[in-house]
Amino acid sequence: MLNDRVLVRAQSEGERSTRGGILIPATAQTSKRLAWAEVVAAGPNVRTMEVGDQVLFNPEDRYEVEVRGEDFIILRERDVHAVASERLDESSTGLYL
Repeated sequence: MLNDRVLVRAQSEGERSTRGGILIPATAQTSKRLAWAEVVAAGPNVRTMEVGDQVLFNPEDRYEVEVRGEDFIILRERDVHAVASERLDESSTGLYL
């Protein structure tokens, strides 16, 4: 990866269910909903995230790429809205906003 780019693997966008147990099919249109993904690689100028972190991003602001038959997403560091990391203290939320 170059500069401030981040390569992420998006979580599957299959069927979801609400807390009340209502099943939402994968084909249902959702409004402006942010998505979580796992960081697979980061460019040398990325300062706030590392490989293995979970990031929150807008699915409309992305570039998709296929590498060895697997789909990935390329994001700019500035397009990431939040980072969830396990490398922080237990007293911390582990979420940077």
